[in-house]
Amino acid sequence: MSNKTSVSYASNYEDIGEFWDTHDATEFGEQTDAEFEVDIKSQQRYFFLDNQLSLKIKQIATRRGISGSELLNLWVQEKINQIQTVDKI
Repeated sequence: MSNKTSVSYASNYEDIGEFWDTHDATEFGEQTDAEFEVDIKSQQRYFFLDNQLSLKIKQIATRRGISGSELLNLWVQEKINQIQTVDKI
């Protein structure tokens, strides 16, 4: 007898969602504790940005061949470095 259910053969998230809409994890074998470690290297934070600024950032980033997120990260890091340098004086 196979341990696999129809969800094992799902080819997209919609199929998986439909399966779990009508099933429960308790239907499938004995529940056991699991141990695992999570090592998050980076996190994303979202900040509101004026629409006009966003458009300008996208234009500049495109000209430089990088993403808007990469450009913003570079600029924010530069500004933080400047502030830290001034604060140390």
